[in-house]
Amino acid sequence: MARTALLLSVAVSLSLVGVSAATPPAVDARLTGSERRPPQQGWTYVRLEGTPAQIGYQHGYLLAPEIADTERVIALQLNHDTKKDWAFFRTASRDVLWPHIEQEYRDELQGIADGIKAKGGTLDLWDVVAMNAYLEWSYFTEAYDKLHPSTSASKSLHGDHCSAFVATGSYTKDGKIVIAHNNWTGYIDGERWTIAFDVHPAHGHHFLMDGLPGLIHSADDFGLNDAGIVITETTITGFAGFDVNGIPEFVRARKAMQYSASIDDVARIFKEGNNGGYANDWLIADTRKNEIASLELGLKHVTLERKTDGYFVGSNYPINPQLAAEETSFNPHDMGLSANARHKRWTQLMEENKGKIDLERAHAFLADHVDSTSGKAEPSERTLCGHIDASPRGSGSWQPPFGIAGAVQNKATDAALAAKMTFTAAAGHACGQDFIVADHLKAHPEFGWELPLLHDMKAQGWTTIAAH
Repeated sequence: MARTALLLSVAVSLSLVGVSAATPPAVDARLTGSERRPPQQGWTYVRLEGTPAQIGYQHGYLLAPEIADTERVIALQLNHDTKKDWAFFRTASRDVLWPHIEQEYRDELQGIADGIKAKGGTLDLWDVVAMNAYLEWSYFTEAYDKLHPSTSASKSLHGDHCSAFVATGSYTKDGKIVIAHNNWTGYIDGERWTIAFDVHPAHGHHFLMDGLPGLIHSADDFGLNDAGIVITETTITGFAGFDVNGIPEFVRARKAMQYSASIDDVARIFKEGNNGGYANDWLIADTRKNEIASLELGLKHVTLERKTDGYFVGSNYPINPQLAAEETSFNPHDMGLSANARHKRWTQLMEENKGKIDLERAHAFLADHVDSTSGKAEPSERTLCGHIDASPRGSGSWQPPFGIAGAVQNKATDAALAAKMTFTAAAGHACGQDFIVADHLKAHPEFGWELPLLHDMKAQGWTTIAAH
């Protein structure tokens, strides 16, 4: 009996060892609810869920390699155009921005750094904050250089970013909202602007937006939430002004996406603590009320217009004459300028297509190559589908910030899709033209500084991105 008991004991022990060895390691509870899917026509879907710290951790963990890659791109761009190293922006993140970031987003930013570390990455909190302020640093450095004239002066970076429209009522096919946007930036960062973030926060609204790895906001700004709000924007050309005591633009942009249930909510969140960073004309749609708005957000001048019938267009064109005169270097009378030419073209398209605008036409608008100055189809910085690298005026006459080359991706939605938390998206030029590095650098060797981080960008065509 004793021998039998001993054998049984050994057998049970061996059995338990075998079970233990076959049991997979415990899954980190902070990843619960998160998901990353394989690319779909150039877009990578990433689902995030939970508290701010959990959402941040999931973001950093799931996209750690891509975040490290994007940090290298941003650091290279900023150094090239502001003449300041990455340490400068890390320090400014800590000393200038951090005191004005509320705890919810501090926790999420720290969570991203924690997720990166858990995946073996080396970026820390200040790297992550500096990345998030990517598009407002030029406003800060311009102000900084005026106060510190002995430093290397930054190049003015407030060029033309994006084309967009929103329409409703008698202008659309079904009388309901249609909204669309394409992102103008450098091919070097634009090829990476293809993450679809589906965010389920513990507080606020569920939202879906496009974005860059490592950023808690969209940055080129296209997104919608479960309250029926859709938000996008285009920058204000030639804008200057920055309040170091204000709330970073990236915080306000994220907060507006997450906590707005009305146009008034969006306007209030953007205006509270406005620091002037990344000054934009925000196009807003309340798809439940069938109301649209334009919030032109300068530092001194802020204008909110709203309509239930009509349209607003965005082409980096300053709308308020006072804002244009007092806060920008823009010349509204030079019709050869990109913002003026595209504003005219948008107006033509809206009027020519009155009563017919739908998602299909929105896609076509973003692929439009008509230069309203000449009346001809010739892609350049003057066309809605931007091809600055193809401009006959050359990059010397139009100095692009961050090596801007034109439209790099596109998004659109309508009231029916927004109700299902869905938008359509096209990576690359909406017109279908591919960007090939070798051809680009042969024509524009001045962008050789972007190597080896610059890659080919193939046009992917339109696809549908839905929240889950």
